[in-house]
Amino acid sequence: MTTPRTDHLVLPGVLTADEAAATVRGLLAVQRADGAIPWFRGHHLDPWDHTEAAMALDAAGEHEAAERAYEWLRRHQNTDGSWYAAYADGDPDAVTDRGRETNFVAYVAVGVWHHYLATGDDAFLDRMWPTVHAAVEFVLALQQPDGRIGWRREDDGTATADALLTGCSSVHHALRCALAIAEQREEAQPDWELALGTLRHAIRRHPERFLDKSRYSMDWYYPVLGGALTGAEAKARLEEGWDRFVVPGAGVRCVVPNPWVTGGESAELALTLWAVGESDRALEILQSIQHLRDAESGLYWTGLVFDERVIWPEELTSWTAGSLLLAVAALGGDEATCAVFGGDHLPRGLDDVETDCC
Repeated sequence: MTTPRTDHLVLPGVLTADEAAATVRGLLAVQRADGAIPWFRGHHLDPWDHTEAAMALDAAGEHEAAERAYEWLRRHQNTDGSWYAAYADGDPDAVTDRGRETNFVAYVAVGVWHHYLATGDDAFLDRMWPTVHAAVEFVLALQQPDGRIGWRREDDGTATADALLTGCSSVHHALRCALAIAEQREEAQPDWELALGTLRHAIRRHPERFLDKSRYSMDWYYPVLGGALTGAEAKARLEEGWDRFVVPGAGVRCVVPNPWVTGGESAELALTLWAVGESDRALEILQSIQHLRDAESGLYWTGLVFDERVIWPEELTSWTAGSLLLAVAALGGDEATCAVFGGDHLPRGLDDVETDCC
């Protein structure tokens, strides 16, 4: 196995060059020969976390491995443009959750755009465009008149109207990346632009349209990470929830009031802080979760029950390592990662569009 390119993944108190290389090797060891990246060997794969891990591989310069991950998605896309919510490790035809979740489906656009920016591979973008287009069309079929997007379609075809703020914020980000791909290919998508504007308006101005998951830290920071909230509005939201969710020196709670910090949420918050120009606090968050690092594998435990100092669950998850590598890559100035998560040059669609309903 070649030594991963990790010069921009060195961050004081977070990763040395050797540690970064070990984490990348750990991710590569989880990836199967067919390109699939499960949570860990023996566990299931979901399309969102699979894509996040692929993006981390691109950030580390492992472009061939990342491309194999996207090819896995292309080969396993359902005819309606979706993917199932969970696939058994070792058998891609063994589906363990046949629901189709909109934020899982949409996220392929983020990964594909990130890979293109990292490689400049026009042939890859051409090959993946039908996959992205079909995925977006599946997702937007579940958009409600008030802008929110139902979070899931059941296997029997039943569409769920209930919407999740975290999921819709992730879809917001994905739609911006999908429009960037469309612009690169000179394929105008005015319906997507309208859908993006109505979704952003719902996220910014109508929290009552979403299921109440305010106990979860992702509902706190994801409207900022997904690019729906920016500037002073974004910073105000982060300040409002800081003391509820951030445990100094330990990381970010997954859900209040539970004494449990998680690596994935902590790394995503760091990425969010970087995106709003607060790199110092982002660095502090990443430094605070190094207690989750497994020195032998280079991977990261999912979380810690901090009042008892107990690792739980005992899982070294690919998506935890992936989220950390992406946050470090942003802080290190990796161009593709900065462009995708900074969002300054991503399309915004139409300005926030109010709807007549509600």
